[in-house]
Amino acid sequence: MIPYRDDNPTTLTPIVTVGIIALNLAAWLFVEGLGSSSAVAAAVCNYGLIPGEVLHRLPPDAGIELVPGLFCAIDPSPQYWTVLTSMFMHGGWMHLIGNMVFFWVFGNNIEDAMGHTRFAVFYLICGVAAASAQTFVNPTSPIPMVGASGAISGVLGSYLLLYPRVRVHALLMLGFYVTTITLPAYIMLGYWILIQVLGSLPALGARQTGGTAFLAHIGGFVAGLLLIRLFAKREYLERRQVLPGGYGWR
Repeated sequence: MIPYRDDNPTTLTPIVTVGIIALNLAAWLFVEGLGSSSAVAAAVCNYGLIPGEVLHRLPPDAGIELVPGLFCAIDPSPQYWTVLTSMFMHGGWMHLIGNMVFFWVFGNNIEDAMGHTRFAVFYLICGVAAASAQTFVNPTSPIPMVGASGAISGVLGSYLLLYPRVRVHALLMLGFYVTTITLPAYIMLGYWILIQVLGSLPALGARQTGGTAFLAHIGGFVAGLLLIRLFAKREYLERRQVLPGGYGWR
């Protein structure tokens, strides 16, 4: 299921939501060369988060060959800033587009419930929590981790808690057959987090070999659930309830 809109009006212009999307697109254009394999590999190596490197759990000669001829070596000095830069790098067009679509559908309402500054801080904290979850479960992994999905997972967790009954419209793809479906947020997001939990089970206790960072998604989602009461402004939520069809935290 791919959501494309929700029945949840907003009162604030989603400046931060649009800005974060713009930053991700700019990184894809100027840093990752619009998907050029060599540019993407170099960006993932230089700006991705490598758990074993950050925790200093790998020998200096460790690393991984991302594409033929490009070996991503481990830096002897842990690059802690990659916790942030990794949130704006992506591994491919579909990775980028999927993340940005989810973020646009759900992010503007969470920004509307917090205000611009609080939402920006909330987003980054959820991203750090997501990266931390994946890092500490796979502390010796030499695989670079990239993507906005960990931070966006925090947005999804907060949305589930604030607006569980909101109707979300999505594309449902069954092989070559594509249709639309409308579900309450608690079913759509509940299904989403269930997939992440099931996907994470094979990775528990195993050395990461690449693929989807399910544990990062879970970490970000839990962070969103825990932090929303701290970051949401009650006056903003009450203001939303007077909108036609508006939803607020009761």
